[in-house]
Amino acid sequence: MIKIVFFGTPDIGLKSLEYLHNSNNIEVAAVVTQPDKPAGRGNKITMSPIKQFALKHNISVYQPKSIRKEPDIQEELKKLEPDFFVTFAFGQILSQEVLDIPKYETINLHASLLPKYRGANPIQRAIINGDKETGICTMITELGLDCGDICKRLVIPISDTMNCEQLYEEISEKSPKMIEETLLGLVNELIKPIPQGEDGVCMANKLQKEETEIDFSKSASDIHNLVRGVYKSPSAYFKYNDKIIKVLETKVCEGSGKSGDFTEITKEGIKVACGKDSIMLIKVKPEGKGEMFARDWYNGLRNK
Repeated sequence: MIKIVFFGTPDIGLKSLEYLHNSNNIEVAAVVTQPDKPAGRGNKITMSPIKQFALKHNISVYQPKSIRKEPDIQEELKKLEPDFFVTFAFGQILSQEVLDIPKYETINLHASLLPKYRGANPIQRAIINGDKETGICTMITELGLDCGDICKRLVIPISDTMNCEQLYEEISEKSPKMIEETLLGLVNELIKPIPQGEDGVCMANKLQKEETEIDFSKSASDIHNLVRGVYKSPSAYFKYNDKIIKVLETKVCEGSGKSGDFTEITKEGIKVACGKDSIMLIKVKPEGKGEMFARDWYNGLRNK
């Protein structure tokens, strides 16, 4: 039985934690997750999905503000004598003192085909950049940013209609077994980690709000990729009559005109001219309102 401590916070890692907890090969001795934080309109203090699962299954939970600066928690983790730490979207950088605790290694699940898209937003960046594929890697965690040796990798195709929420879900589904296979392979010496190298290195820096504003002078394809890449988190948007209009679904189509002009209203949506081709706005979320079809939003404006 391989003993691990699982480090994670958002729900993308929840299926992996559940899978490992139910595995006959793995013992989840404890969970480390971010402190409870305000969430939602009421700013209610909310536990992470990882903590909720751990409490439900009587797994010990640790919530450091910064694990690098909390030696008491480090000492508690040492007492568990884990074989591995497993990290999946934990949200904190680990120090060498923390990495040295497990008997073997700290294994991280990263949502890209490393060395491409090291950093905070690999899922969104792959779609925004129009990539046709991405993937997941298990890797040995080192002090540098996502630069450790690769244990296993899996390619995931990205269709022209896939958004970040759908890719997020696919990564969540395909990660659990890969993590278990990595742990077993390392213990049984069936996996020999391979250095990443520096060819093809690029960063997936944290998204800034200004990046999500739609610039209709760009190509329709670029705008469509942006809409998919930041779908509901936080959503691409443009301003109309000083109101923010979030865009949730689009389609690239033929057509030309002055960039940003609404050129045609159809049953499918609103056609907007771009720097190259046109973009069909299909679903939007106007400021202060719920999601709706773009044609209904625009018809409402005309009626007023």
